[in-house]
Amino acid sequence: MLQHRFETAGSFAEFAERAEKNASLWRDTYRLARVPADAAERLAGAAGHWHLLVILEDWCGDAVNSVPVLARLTELVPNADLRVVGRDANPDLMDLFLTNGKRSVPLVIVLDENYVERGRWGPRPSELQQWVEREGMQIEPTERYRHIRMWYARDRGRTTVEEVVGVITCAADLGTLGTRADR
Repeated sequence: MLQHRFETAGSFAEFAERAEKNASLWRDTYRLARVPADAAERLAGAAGHWHLLVILEDWCGDAVNSVPVLARLTELVPNADLRVVGRDANPDLMDLFLTNGKRSVPLVIVLDENYVERGRWGPRPSELQQWVEREGMQIEPTERYRHIRMWYARDRGRTTVEEVVGVITCAADLGTLGTRADR
């Protein structure tokens, strides 16, 4: 099932072309995305070929801040590729990968060369997710979202790339399920 979903999913470029919400933000974030060279080297050195199946929606602020840099990452290495599917158009798939019982996006499903799930990441970098769960939920939404946007602006996708590369290299090194998702 995951192989079929990956093979029929759209590319990031196709997704960005048809995004309705935050359309210019998706394109600008992608245009400005920079991947640390050492992260790309680590991923390129991971044994096997890796498929990143991303579940998202165009309105999601966390997705617009993390998925474009992951798309850039996979463009830089020969052993990884990325495809995206909409959460709302794929409820059966989303329901297999709930985060704390919720349909949180983005969610990156890491598949090996045989399309077997080897790990997952999402919905946001662990440091930011911990802040949201502990402190962020205690403040009003406008202030919480301002803080989240500032965090992403300072981080520029570095933590997302590090964590996803970490999931992949762990799976490649150990040959076991490597997971960094907040479930």
